[in-house]
Order: sequence, then C-alpha cells, then structure tokens
Amino acid sequence: MPTRVNRQTVDLSAYPDLIVLYLGMRVNRLYGIRTFFSFGRKISESVEGKPDGLLLHEPVYYSFFPMNMGMRQYWRDLPSLLAFARSEPHRQWWLDFLRDSGGTGFWHETYSVRGGMEAVYDDVPKPLGFGRFAGIQRARGPMFGSASRLGRSDDGSPVLNEKDLYES
Repeated sequence: MPTRVNRQTVDLSAYPDLIVLYLGMRVNRLYGIRTFFSFGRKISESVEGKPDGLLLHEPVYYSFFPMNMGMRQYWRDLPSLLAFARSEPHRQWWLDFLRDSGGTGFWHETYSVRGGMEAVYDDVPKPLGFGRFAGIQRARGPMFGSASRLGRSDDGSPVLNEKDLYES
C-alpha cells in the first residue's frame, strides 16, 4: 500500500546570516589515527561548552577508508564563528595543526545564507568537495582567511598570521 510523503520545510527568517560549516579530518598516515582521535575528544569538549552562536553540531562520517570523519555545524552568523575560531582552546589547536598536521589532513567548506561559499583543504592529498570540480589554488594572500574567501570584511586578527606560518 502506498504511503503519502510528509513534506516539511523550515523557516530560516530568524537566521538572516546563518552559516553552515562542514568540517572533516582525514587520516593520511597510520600515526594520524592518534591525532584524529585526540581531536575528536577536544571538539566534543568544546561543543559541550556551548560556544556563543553555535546553533547545532552534528557528527558526519564521510568514509572509513581512508578514515575521513567530521561534523556539520550551524552558526548564527559569521562573527560568532570567527570569535570561536579565535578563542582558546580552538586557536591553539589550529596553531598546532598548521605547524604539524600529525599525519592527518583537515578541510572545511562554509556556506552562507547571505551568499558566498568558501573552502580550505590542508594536507588533503586528493581533491574533495568543491576541489573536485572547481579546481584548487593556494590559500595565500587574500585567500588565506575564511572571511575574505567569503567576500566579507573582517577587522579581527587571524588565528595565525600568514607571515608567521610561512616565514618562521
């Protein structure tokens, strides 16, 4: 017997600057499994702290071989997301990762209800997501920070200065 589909939708009018963020960590080397699981615990703890502006956090499993798992997050607005990214302990995790990826690769893709999408892929050996059809370029200069990749102005300082990362 056929069943009728119960179609539903959402009213996002209360979230005029909603940001949807997909993040993933890919294990590139065997020792990266340790890095991967240590980040999982850290992220769970930070989410339990209910950062201002984080509306929802959901785990997502992309693939088991190679291990590539992550999360989908919904943020009230870009300033809230950037404030969290610049706060401790997130700031220190990012600094440590950019200096040594620990046998893993990290990526994120950001979608804004106001328009604009951006992505970054750090130590990800094969293109995925946008990179599979849009082509890859170096995340340097104006492409270094997510706010500028989204086409937004941002007066805050980056988690890590590009000069410090590449000239130290």
